[in-house]
Amino acid sequence: MKLKTYVFLLAALLVVQLKGFSQDANFHIYLCFGQSNMEGNARLEHQDSLNIDDRFQMMSAVDCPDSGREKGHWYTAVPPLCRCRTGLTPVDYFGRTLVENLPKHIKVGVINVAVGGCKIELFDKDSCESYVETAPFWMKGMLKPYDNDPYARLVEVAKLAQKDGVIKGILLHQGESNTGDSLWTEKVKIVYENLIADLGLQAENVPLLAGEVVGDDQNGQCASMNKIIATLPDVIPSAYVIPSLGCPQRGDGLHFTAEGYRMLGKRYGEKMLSILKTP
Repeated sequence: MKLKTYVFLLAALLVVQLKGFSQDANFHIYLCFGQSNMEGNARLEHQDSLNIDDRFQMMSAVDCPDSGREKGHWYTAVPPLCRCRTGLTPVDYFGRTLVENLPKHIKVGVINVAVGGCKIELFDKDSCESYVETAPFWMKGMLKPYDNDPYARLVEVAKLAQKDGVIKGILLHQGESNTGDSLWTEKVKIVYENLIADLGLQAENVPLLAGEVVGDDQNGQCASMNKIIATLPDVIPSAYVIPSLGCPQRGDGLHFTAEGYRMLGKRYGEKMLSILKTP
């Protein structure tokens, strides 16, 4: 009996070791979520599909038959990176900035789950169901590919990604639909802490990078929200705010141009690089 117990424990230990071995510490994974600016509102330009290093990967969170992408699989990060027909997003140039500056043996993977026009409450697993029930008609088509639960889908694919690499950070761009909401930082904290718990992460090792909305300098309609976003590190010690100053908008006061997304994405990347270099 003792011998059988010993053999069983040895086999279990071997399985754990093999599982750990399959996870590549040099494959850095980033989870990205939010509303339309994270989803990608600008039309892709020719330059955005050129010279993409195959060290920059994306895991599709939805099935896209027309482009040959399946949910839960990795692909070179050729845009669009959110859903099948979304546009350019800060995530595109976030990833490019990382692979251009990290050692050649490091790969970068991103997962982008975003829904245009949504409040942060959509990503709170305790309020998602009621939010979806009252969601406007135009949002239904964006929710359906996520089976009406974007948070659950993000966790689902993130767990698949963890078999291949290590989650190093979380990117957020959301706030326009919560403009003036003084409780926004607390609501973001709930989502962040749920992700940390559900994925077995440590907050001190997984920073949250939150981007500003279109600012006053660009006549942003929701620019006042940036004052609230600025206080996020007071609520989440591992949070950092990415400035949008100077990032051009497309004329509606809400969404950045393609150039604006490139600038903002590079800033996300530069901030993450500085964090990675910090002892």
